[in-house]
Amino acid sequence: MNLFFALVRGKCYFCCMENVETILKKYNFSVDKKYINEKSEEYSKSEIQGLSAADIAKKLISFLDLTTLEGKDTRDTVVRLCEKAKFPSPGRNDVPSCAAVCIYPVFIKTVKENLKGSGVRTASVSTGFPSGQVYREVKLLDVEMCLKDGADEIDMVISRGEFLSGNFQYVFDEICMVKNLCKNVNLKVILGTGELATYENIRKASFIAMEAGADFIKTSTGKISPAATLPVTFVMIEAIKEFYELTGKKIGIKPAGGIRNAVDAFGYYSLVYNVLDESWLNSSLFRVGASSLLDNLVKLIV
Repeated sequence: MNLFFALVRGKCYFCCMENVETILKKYNFSVDKKYINEKSEEYSKSEIQGLSAADIAKKLISFLDLTTLEGKDTRDTVVRLCEKAKFPSPGRNDVPSCAAVCIYPVFIKTVKENLKGSGVRTASVSTGFPSGQVYREVKLLDVEMCLKDGADEIDMVISRGEFLSGNFQYVFDEICMVKNLCKNVNLKVILGTGELATYENIRKASFIAMEAGADFIKTSTGKISPAATLPVTFVMIEAIKEFYELTGKKIGIKPAGGIRNAVDAFGYYSLVYNVLDESWLNSSLFRVGASSLLDNLVKLIV
């Protein structure tokens, strides 16, 4: 990928020297709404051969980004969340740890300290989460500070207003700038599917994010309704499959927002299994963002 330096308030940032309209010509953005709705329902209810409900629950726990993103969060509540992520069911060796703890940037150091040696990763939202309606230089500084404090993963929001205005180059360049700051740190790009309104928009935003360097594409901030749904996740997963067939690069998927019970979570697991394949069913390529799901999954492990 060709790169150039973009000057933002006196600082230089790498940016993709690519025309996004040229890139997007590789893809078809028309979708069959009826097909999306029917197939997402069908695939989500398919049984996974050879795995019990307890087996799938264990896998889903290990894919979980245990999340708190509330204005009332305190250091104490975040520390308790870290303990829960490390030991979802204290005293039991058959219940795995979660994949990550996802928090606001001010808690990164606290989370790093409390997760040390556990294998659970520290994920931080960034770039003016949840709205993204801040100056670009603020977004980039936000990411830099998150990385300086030790974030293992960055969950950035796209500029939905720019996207809906048709300014796809702005969205593409911004993701590219963030990815070049992240280097080897996982970048999850939150599309904000509830605000993109159409499946065509979601499909286009998915390809823009992947072409710009996203390691994961994520449905939602969890602050807007609707958040994650099976149909929009199906649209994103199909885009991931097409991108893989075209480039040979596997991109991860993260449904997030409103996933509260095991039945919902199993549906997303089955969707990934049926549309992609079993090689995506690991924490490097599949995450679920949730705050209240964990206890429901633990109850299934008997």
